[in-house]
Amino acid sequence: MNDKLDTRSLDVEDVERQKLKSVFPQCFEEGKLDVERLLTLCGKYSDEKDHEKYHFEWKGKQQAYLLAAKRTMATLRPCKEESVNFDETGNLYIEGDNLEVIKVLQKSYYNKIKMIYIDPPYNTGHDFVYNDDFKDPLDHYKEITSQTTKSNPESMGRFHTAWLNMMLPRLRLAANLLREDGVIFISIDDHEVHNLRKICDEVFGEENFVAQICHKHRDGVSNDKIISNNHNFLLFYCKDINVIHCMRNEFGIKRSETDFKNYNKDDNDGKGLYALNPVTGPGGARKGNPYYEFLGISNYWRFSKERMIKMWEEGLIVKLNNNLYQKTYKNDIANMKKSITTWWDAVGTTAKGTKQIKDLFDTICFDFAKPIELVKYILDFIPYKRNDIILDFFSGSATTAEAVMEINKEDGGNRKFIMVQLPELCDEKSEAFKAGYKNICEIGKERIRRAGEKLLEKDNQMSFEENKKPLDVGFKVFKLDSSNLKAWDSSPIDKETYDDYEQLKLEFTKRFDEVLDRIKPDRSDLDVVYEVMFKLGIEPTEKITKMDFDGKVVYSVREDCLLLVCLDNDMQTETVEKMAELAPAYMVFSQKCFKDVSSMSNIKLLLKRKKIEMKFI
Repeated sequence: MNDKLDTRSLDVEDVERQKLKSVFPQCFEEGKLDVERLLTLCGKYSDEKDHEKYHFEWKGKQQAYLLAAKRTMATLRPCKEESVNFDETGNLYIEGDNLEVIKVLQKSYYNKIKMIYIDPPYNTGHDFVYNDDFKDPLDHYKEITSQTTKSNPESMGRFHTAWLNMMLPRLRLAANLLREDGVIFISIDDHEVHNLRKICDEVFGEENFVAQICHKHRDGVSNDKIISNNHNFLLFYCKDINVIHCMRNEFGIKRSETDFKNYNKDDNDGKGLYALNPVTGPGGARKGNPYYEFLGISNYWRFSKERMIKMWEEGLIVKLNNNLYQKTYKNDIANMKKSITTWWDAVGTTAKGTKQIKDLFDTICFDFAKPIELVKYILDFIPYKRNDIILDFFSGSATTAEAVMEINKEDGGNRKFIMVQLPELCDEKSEAFKAGYKNICEIGKERIRRAGEKLLEKDNQMSFEENKKPLDVGFKVFKLDSSNLKAWDSSPIDKETYDDYEQLKLEFTKRFDEVLDRIKPDRSDLDVVYEVMFKLGIEPTEKITKMDFDGKVVYSVREDCLLLVCLDNDMQTETVEKMAELAPAYMVFSQKCFKDVSSMSNIKLLLKRKKIEMKFI
């Protein structure tokens, strides 16, 4: 067993290999996949015309897959001073390049996200900041957050290619995070919707496509176009279509009073209001509806004759003007969701989204914001389970965060959000910059603060509800950064620069001394604790408790003490024994915790007997 904490992100390629190996172990030889054998087992045999089959290819696609698979050493550092209710909230706001951030989140949120909504940058050819650097993504991230954005002009000849190379690795990793009943919605316009469909078919599987939704995003008419384009698209994919089909009756939106305007009849029998609906079978023979005579009327009916007789006996069938109708009671369907179509024309426009920003900030500090109603409509449509996690890794002005808080307030839900946003610099001539916001993240965080305060004000004005859980309007801020742990300096040593062997020996000794205490001097204990949590796959929303054992500071993670982290010097066996009484699954120590190898070995044996996994950093 390796005692050293693996500070790299999840090996996504190995995860896929292990899945395949569990199903087709005979296709692996000495750990390597025999592709030909796998294809043969699946009934696919070599064909000279295989090279002629349809492929969606572009320059850089293979590198985009390699970029997704490349493991990161980066971490996320907590920023309490910019957070709201840091110690109690279940929400996250993360600043950083979303590709690196999603990699860091792989272990903690693998298979845990219920819904992803993203509104990625549309391919306009300008202000394109996601030009990924395969060699050094973290350095590239730091570069672009301190410089002006780069354009993606069509004259580059790679107008679509750069956008595709940006989207593919992010979607590839995002797919890992979705639960088996998870779904993803992606806003997009005409420029790339056709290419995005092809990418999503490849990443999520063509069979997991659910719908391409048209969303009316503006009311006005553009006179400079042949036809005014007033819509955007929402691509809707799921993790597993078989799971979604089993849940299909749970999808839909809540009914409003408008839906019951025809429920105005009452027999005063205590059953309440009802409406009359035809029982003739829509589509007739084409839909396979049964044809027979009933009460002197011959037609195609929605129900079998046996069921019609039963409904007639129960008083649920009414004969009027030589037609038959079914009584449908409002009380029976009031809590049932109603189906929707792929045309969404009443869920807010971009102008409304911009106005919502202006109402909060008293200025338009963010252009083309998505309306809150759009995201709430999606959240209402998908089945909700307690503690569902909603991810938006192109957070922008944080519309998704506000929508999550609003719908939680309305239905008493406990959904949690994770917002991820690159801290793009605001133009110095923009209203946002004039209002004091240097980058988009500052706008997003302030929006959540203001929206949360507004919701709490409304909440306090409402009547008290017994056992009502307080609305979570807080968020923990994390910022992408290099690891808190020093890396061994592996740069080559030019022997010619040293006069003798002793100087060369001193250089080696210096390098060893530098990593003897692996924690960087400018990093806090909490920085390290959270990095350990991310690397072990523990959610950063878990409670951290600072404890004292014989004068040594120890951090306990989660209520049941899943993890203990100690970074103090000179740990004694007796102290570790006391810590072990809490029965954690993991205990993590820094190298400096032990005065010598002997004490380290003794403690390792002690914890092994107690079946506690010990890790060093």
